[in-house]
Amino acid sequence: MDPSPHPALLLVEDDGPQRKTLAGFLRKKGYVVTEAASAMEARTLAAGGAVDLLVTDLRLGGPDGIALLAELRQTHPDLQAIVVTAHGTVEEAVRAMRAGAYDFLAKPIDLARLDALVAKALEKVALSRENRTLRHAVASADAFAELVGDSAVIRQVKELAARVAPTRASVLILGESGTGKEVVARAIHRLSGRHAGPFVTLNCAVLSETLVESELFGHERGAFTGASAQKKGRLELARGGTLFLDEVGDIPPGVQVKLLNVLQTGRFERVGGTQEIETDARVIAATHRNLQQRIETGEFRADLYYRLNVVTLSMPALRERPGDVPRLVEHFLAKHADLSRTGFAGVSPEALEALSSFPFPGNVRQLENLVERALVLAAGPVLGPSDFLDTAARQGATGQAPSGMEANPGEGLDDRLARIEKDLIAQALAKLAGNQSAVARELGLSERAVRYKMQKYGL
Repeated sequence: MDPSPHPALLLVEDDGPQRKTLAGFLRKKGYVVTEAASAMEARTLAAGGAVDLLVTDLRLGGPDGIALLAELRQTHPDLQAIVVTAHGTVEEAVRAMRAGAYDFLAKPIDLARLDALVAKALEKVALSRENRTLRHAVASADAFAELVGDSAVIRQVKELAARVAPTRASVLILGESGTGKEVVARAIHRLSGRHAGPFVTLNCAVLSETLVESELFGHERGAFTGASAQKKGRLELARGGTLFLDEVGDIPPGVQVKLLNVLQTGRFERVGGTQEIETDARVIAATHRNLQQRIETGEFRADLYYRLNVVTLSMPALRERPGDVPRLVEHFLAKHADLSRTGFAGVSPEALEALSSFPFPGNVRQLENLVERALVLAAGPVLGPSDFLDTAARQGATGQAPSGMEANPGEGLDDRLARIEKDLIAQALAKLAGNQSAVARELGLSERAVRYKMQKYGL
């Protein structure tokens, strides 16, 4: 494998004349050479740019070349090294190789030998980088396996998520319900250095203020009525991993203050406790709310918003990426193939065309629900438009805009979505004779969420 066109070499030699001779020789061979007279100077130079190959004297009048190699490897994982010394003993050669040096050269240096070793070491650098790139590509493909689609908007989401994943930055994921916010949060976790740690979730919209606080921070025995035993909170359980706060815009004001303090200090106390607990959990938050509007109305703290919103990811609605619908249908058909009673054989082109033009107010979650129902209820092996869209109509949606989707004069997006949500829940309750479990299944919600929303809307 050919090395890169202009490999960067760091030459460390405390003998000035010899350093100049070697640097001149290597530059004539087409390499970019940076010179350092000591390990300390080499550290400073390496921190300021790329280094492909370290050529260093073993003895430098301070930290030696092997110690320097071990230190630089922490920030330059593909770095190779050739260690040079005037005292070429077997013991020193073994020590250098154990430290990860590519090879060992004794003085006086054979320049032809040095030239050959440099070329081979740089081939190893290029191979190492290519392997790391391939591993990252495979890991990214696995991490995003559930985020199906190849539209431009989805590619942008995947690219930004992959870039932010290795960092410790907090991420705020915005988007309508059902767009896949948790899917992206899990992908970020899998691609991060915390992937071996826990991924802990908390839906802030379905709990009262007392329960949100208890679930988030934990509680001590006797902290409140019903607290019969000590309980660890999600922040504690997520130590070493990721905490995903879904619908963070619904966190009560009192809990917002305590969450902000945790993000600032990494410390908290359980409800009813006095012992300070530390956590290093990375927080990823998501919401369908307009947090800027909630800040203006005093419902959400601006300082908490900026703590959570280091990086923002916006999930597109399914109606904004209709070209991804056929691939999503294929994905869900494979995922739920065991539901078919008739021996599933395929989906008609007319069905895919109809689904691609459907507005999907419930987004990807609604499409998955339609696919599951089609597999269960279809009369034949080939699924047609009626197998999907008849069910959609029963859910309160048509191929056109569903009833209630039109905005009222002066109505904001949050109010409009709340009105639509209330209407859909009311329709489902009427249709299913008030059976909350059936309503939850119908709408793709948890029973707890249904109860919360019924209370919220006075249903």
